Amino acid sequence: MTTNIFVNLTTTDLERAKAFYEALGYTINPNFTDENAACVVLDENVYFMVLTREYFSTFTDKQVVDPATQAQVSIALTRESREAVDEILEKGLAAGGTEPREAQDYGFMYSRDLDDPDGNNLSFLFMEPAAAEMGPEAYLAEQGAGASSASPSA
Repeated sequence: MTTNIFVNLTTTDLERAKAFYEALGYTINPNFTDENAACVVLDENVYFMVLTREYFSTFTDKQVVDPATQAQVSIALTRESREAVDEILEKGLAAGGTEPREAQDYGFMYSRDLDDPDGNNLSFLFMEPAAAEMGPEAYLAEQGAGASSASPSA
């Protein structure tokens, strides 16, 4: 069974949001895009549905938070190298995003956060393949580093 993941994000400016995500290298699926929503294709099984705040509110009875001032979710996306993390951050910053905190380097994992123009948080990260396979503590021990910094949530 194939699972597709659709992450719903709010925006106050749909055209700006589409331009931002296209600047990161993603595509927009026109079959699921209109004046209320845009389907951003991250890969063949992962999509962002960027919805106007008004349209998003039709899917829930809960209060819709403002991602510029409140965090409801942080989305972590892997990249193939540290350089690829830096590269996508530079694209995002050039397209109107902001970097809300400095890069995090845990020895086995490198990550940088990028807020889109609406404040939705994306974390781009690279994890050493050996650390992903054996676990961060074992990897750091093998590298001769302390394991005290081996517990970020990703």
